[in-house]
Amino acid sequence: MVRGYAHAVSCAREFVNNEPFLHFVGDHIYVGAGSTGSARRLVEAATTEGCAISAVQVTRENLLPHYGAVGGQPVAGKSGLYQVDTVIEKPTPTEAEQRLMVPGLRSGQYLCFYGMHVLTPAIFEILATMLAETTGRVSLSAALGTLAQREQYLAMIQHGRRFDVGVKYGLFTAQLALAMSGQDRDEVLTELVNVLAAREISAVEGDRA
Repeated sequence: MVRGYAHAVSCAREFVNNEPFLHFVGDHIYVGAGSTGSARRLVEAATTEGCAISAVQVTRENLLPHYGAVGGQPVAGKSGLYQVDTVIEKPTPTEAEQRLMVPGLRSGQYLCFYGMHVLTPAIFEILATMLAETTGRVSLSAALGTLAQREQYLAMIQHGRRFDVGVKYGLFTAQLALAMSGQDRDEVLTELVNVLAAREISAVEGDRA
């Protein structure tokens, strides 16, 4: 029986061997902003804070149906870090307004999951209990909400971009973004210009014919 995303995470319990672990959505490619990748920044923050931490991005209200979202309070003296107290999977705008307001964000903006988490082994106990209590699907967001009530759990704003490789041109767009952020950026730009120029020449010649 298919038990959902959370069940898939729970299957990693033996492999993790009671250690904190990095988890991210596997059908996305993440391109970090700056010289340090998103995953490295998240792991470094989790190590420094000594707790579970999820990457989030400031997201417009109209995109809430696509993501899990968190509510909480800014951590004093640490820009971009938030103490999570509430987690809701794909909340409605009304739910978000009532339960996920975060000080410092503009109206209609919320902290939504980026698809990358550093989690503690405590998540497996929570998932095991939830899976034992139902035969249906179990939500990872619901498990993270429980985690937030049991131990310190933070959210960290990421400024990178994620690319869904499962949609049309998703893999191409991700590869292009990686190339544009790498050391061969100038070469890639030159090739793009050459392709566009060749296309324009072909179009003009076709019109003349």
